[in-house]
Amino acid sequence: MRRPPFRSSSRLWRRGAPAALALAALTLTTAPATATPSGPGGHCARLAHLRVPGAEHQQAVCLDELTTAGTVASGHTDPADWAGLTPKDLAVPSGVPGVQIDGYFPDTSTTNTNHGWKHDAQFVIRMPDRWNGGLVIAGTPGNREQYANDRAIADWVLARGYAYAATDKGNTGLAFHRDGAAPGDAITEWNDRVTQLTRAARATIAQRYHRPPTRTLVTGMSNGGYLVRWQLENHPELYDGGVDWEGTLWRADGPNLLDFLPPTLRAYPVYAAGGEGAARALEEMHAAGFPAGSEFLWPYHHKVYWDLTQRIYREELDPGYDGAAEAGTPYCATGAPGCDADYDYATRPDEVRRAVQKIALTGRIGKPLMTLHGTLDALLPIGRDSDVYARMVREAGRGRLHRYYRIEGGTHADSLVDAFPDRLRPITPCHRTAFTALEGWLAEGHRPPASGTVALPAGQDPVTLANTCSLDTERPAGVRS
Repeated sequence: MRRPPFRSSSRLWRRGAPAALALAALTLTTAPATATPSGPGGHCARLAHLRVPGAEHQQAVCLDELTTAGTVASGHTDPADWAGLTPKDLAVPSGVPGVQIDGYFPDTSTTNTNHGWKHDAQFVIRMPDRWNGGLVIAGTPGNREQYANDRAIADWVLARGYAYAATDKGNTGLAFHRDGAAPGDAITEWNDRVTQLTRAARATIAQRYHRPPTRTLVTGMSNGGYLVRWQLENHPELYDGGVDWEGTLWRADGPNLLDFLPPTLRAYPVYAAGGEGAARALEEMHAAGFPAGSEFLWPYHHKVYWDLTQRIYREELDPGYDGAAEAGTPYCATGAPGCDADYDYATRPDEVRRAVQKIALTGRIGKPLMTLHGTLDALLPIGRDSDVYARMVREAGRGRLHRYYRIEGGTHADSLVDAFPDRLRPITPCHRTAFTALEGWLAEGHRPPASGTVALPAGQDPVTLANTCSLDTERPAGVRS
């Protein structure tokens, strides 16, 4: 089974290096010209004394603005990293001065080129002057980098006074599967890097504010939502709770995207062509998990997501399927050798399921979790993902720790709301409402609204819909809308 000749260094830091070696390896640079320092008693007072434990390199700056209202101009974010994840009418808060630390942990892969470093395991930590005592760890979606959640999550939590940290997960880009020594290693590293960052960020915050955070929350969308689930299942001691936004579901026995995307790749071209066979292909699309009413989203997802997602994740978990080829042949015709449209997860060797088992979820969360998922998700269909995960949590006996909100009219990427404002609603404001509800649950014991389907409000203008959401539910979760 072919894997590239280089290895991730994640196993090295998991074994642990002596603290003295970690500090000796760290290099520190202070504020570049784009930063705006304060006076001796301001937010730059102890900048040179901040050290991120375990970091190989870090760059600390003091900024007058930590949100994207300022970091775009100052160069402390990357708009390309968060493009396509939020609706255009989402409000951007401002007025959050503080300290930002960019850096990287030891790693051997080099796909992340931010700052000219060409080094993976990059992270960002932001610490506002007006701190509320909390820390938010964000899981990065897709194969994006550490700034991917800046507009969707970081802006809002920073404006509420939280410190914020995110990582690129240790490998980035469409060829992330090249990292690691064995199938599943690249995704396994995602989980380890979030754990590593959480510990390091908590220690760094204690340096900055002279006390550790009183509350640590974890949140993220898509692959980032998967990371939230995994952390609360495997390291609940590090967190007080989390918000999972359409997290990816991995189960060795399914469902997972490797068993519902191949039939989608076979059926959709027949459906799109019309004529004989189209009706049957439509039934097959619905059987794959894509709900009736989501058909208007299928052309975009066929063009952008389905084929690519199947090929690169199959390459990560089952590289032997197409022999020496790397990540298959784009849009291959069924019947072609090694075509991913013909991939049949159920008949693949046991070693493939063992690779998936390395990253699999169990539902055994150890801290409160809020899950949101759009009913019109056309990448990770809700019936094959969060409906299943909610059942897993209940069957694991952890239902008292879980709330699950099916967002009617929500889809996987909120930017699609701008293209279909009369059919879709953004999930971003619902994420914020769920986050606020989690705060009340943890701090005051206020039970969040019951799990269920959140109805799509009628007659709201796009700006209101992009910035407000009520989690009042009308139907029990798990009941199809």
